[in-house]
Amino acid sequence: MERPERWIVRKPAVASRAGVVATQHQAASEAGARVLAEGGNAVDAAIAASVALATVEPWMSGLGGGGYMMVLPAGETRARAVSFGMVAPGSLDPADYPLTGETAADMFGWPAVLEDRNLHGPFAVAVPGQVAGLALAHERFGSRPWAELLAPACALAEEGMEVDWHATLAIAASAPELARDAGCSTTYLQDGLPKAAPWNGPAPRIRLGGLAETLRRLAEAGPRDFYSGEIANAICADMAAAGGRLAAADLASYRAEVEEAPVTSYREVQVMTAPGLTAGPTLVDVLNRLTASLPTGSTEGEAYCAYAGALTGAYAARLRGMGDSAAADRASCTSHLGTVDGDGTVVALTQTLLSPFGARVMLPQTGLLMNNGIMWFDPRPGGPNSIAPGKRPLSNMCPTIVEFADGRRAGIGASGGRRIMPAVAQLLSFLVDYGMGLDDAAHCPRISVDGPDLVEADTRLPAAVLAMLESDYEVAPRVYGVHPTAFACPNIVIWDPREGVAAGAAHVMSPNACVGAA
Repeated sequence: MERPERWIVRKPAVASRAGVVATQHQAASEAGARVLAEGGNAVDAAIAASVALATVEPWMSGLGGGGYMMVLPAGETRARAVSFGMVAPGSLDPADYPLTGETAADMFGWPAVLEDRNLHGPFAVAVPGQVAGLALAHERFGSRPWAELLAPACALAEEGMEVDWHATLAIAASAPELARDAGCSTTYLQDGLPKAAPWNGPAPRIRLGGLAETLRRLAEAGPRDFYSGEIANAICADMAAAGGRLAAADLASYRAEVEEAPVTSYREVQVMTAPGLTAGPTLVDVLNRLTASLPTGSTEGEAYCAYAGALTGAYAARLRGMGDSAAADRASCTSHLGTVDGDGTVVALTQTLLSPFGARVMLPQTGLLMNNGIMWFDPRPGGPNSIAPGKRPLSNMCPTIVEFADGRRAGIGASGGRRIMPAVAQLLSFLVDYGMGLDDAAHCPRISVDGPDLVEADTRLPAAVLAMLESDYEVAPRVYGVHPTAFACPNIVIWDPREGVAAGAAHVMSPNACVGAA
């Protein structure tokens, strides 16, 4: 048994009639809430919060990444999915990633590639879709001017990122990789060491390269500038100088997509999931299994055993059929946010750079941290998820919207790699099968399953429940803490039309995660 934490942490849910924004950082939540208060809708608030996150937790997500946004407009019953995942460059050459015969020290356990080219550096960079996705969501669902929505992020970037203890921890965990890139090293390290606040003084602030100028340009020139304007030219020039494959044609041809979200019934609710190469299809598999294995009235122990069975079975099927790796994805290096406005539009948005700080490449002219989306691909040739030019990789993002029979609607999602989907499945079950409110669901212990072989269980679970799990599965007790973390980091938002109230719950153990109320 791991040593238990010496504290009890609670983070109460927040409610408001004018709407809420739940993110992994207070500054981003407040930026989105201000947009709501000034008359923007849930999509406007999500865009503002999304871009703000690039300035306050750049190790998680940013303009150089990609993601998925789920939108359920007020008065409608079918969500739309805005897909803007990363894509391999068109000129990518699989021969650039020769295998060494060893196992890589990455989150997927792939065979090692020469010089870890698929993990960090210019060869790891895929075509970023973040700006295109936000622009498409704005075009289809937004109500406020684009420049207005980017204004909070511009102000935060000008102010500089506060290096609090949690930021220092994130920088320290990636310091060896950050030191390899001139831009990352100059920005995040000082004499080769992570920047940190003095023990009795305020946290320092650091300028994130040229990001403030890039955000101002993006606000003024519009989102297409990222793909075929001055920003695009700067990105391509810096990538060419670094020796990467990302080129002007890749940016110019990139398009985000919007479609009706797949929907499945679970008990009395409708569950709308992210489409395609996400964890959405695997979540549906889990819910189908729970329909059979988790009868009404199940005890706590029976419920967690049912969760374990459904999750291990679904992951076994995913690994066989979708080409993912059997190794654990243990890094929590993604951002999830949820928004609800006063009319009842709900947004669930998950975005990522993939690894912490992505490819650990900061482009000199723009200050952009670039993703390492090539790591999502299997470097072995001939598989369904193998590296290939112009290809979209399999991801673990799982933003989900749930509509209840009584008219309530919820947006659920998390960061945490392959641990995301198990968190979403259990939170959904807590709300649906056990009628929990937001507070109880957000604080309820969970198990984590990221493959078919091991169940990681929160040490807060009762001994009898742990014993039941251990009778059928290999179980590893894990402490629910800040770092290292064995569990995903979820945020939940709910709209209740019966009361005309929006509410949100932020991840309890993320130090900066919070809900902003309009």
